Amino acid sequence: MDMKSIFQRPPLADCVPELVATARGERKASLVIRGGTLVNVVSGELLPGMSIAVQGSRIAYVGRDVSHTIGEDTVIIEAEGRYMAPGLLDGHCHIESTQLTVTEFAKAVLPLGVTGGFFDPHEISNVFGLKGLRLMLDEARTTPLAAYMQVASCVPSTGPELETTGASFGPAEVAEALSWGPDMIGLGEVMNFPGVVYGDDVMIGEIQATLRAGKVADG
Repeated sequence: MDMKSIFQRPPLADCVPELVATARGERKASLVIRGGTLVNVVSGELLPGMSIAVQGSRIAYVGRDVSHTIGEDTVIIEAEGRYMAPGLLDGHCHIESTQLTVTEFAKAVLPLGVTGGFFDPHEISNVFGLKGLRLMLDEARTTPLAAYMQVASCVPSTGPELETTGASFGPAEVAEALSWGPDMIGLGEVMNFPGVVYGDDVMIGEIQATLRAGKVADG
């Protein structure tokens, strides 16, 4: 099984035909996790004897019998005696604060069940600007971590009278970064609330650029 291709997630819309074909058994699953106890986080139930069939990087089928999805090349993990649960998502994180690269951060959190998160690369953006943000995004895309990146909203974080930073972001930089792909999901941590309240042109412009891109302004 090509692990690199698994972690390069195509858009869900493009995957629907092969996911449905896998659920029917006409296309064999890439991976089957068999015979574990499913943690249903919606109903609060523990469901024993359940299995999961995966196609590429997405779940195609969940049930007690997934034998129809197993082929010669299907990787099988026996999960008897273990719990199967959705991955945890970190709701807000600055990876740079851990003093780790994205790769090393992924190595640390993935084994603990954190499979992704919403990351505000505020610190690297203040040092390296769009180049730093792009470096972090490109590295995240090489890992199995589901990294949903945001554009730092406060670059610089205070003002020129208090600090000297390596970059400055405004509406144009926000618009450019949000065009880099669907994993650039929005504007990060709008902590300049006085700028919002009193109508600062740059802060309001960043929010407008975000909304025009169909993305979310966070914070």
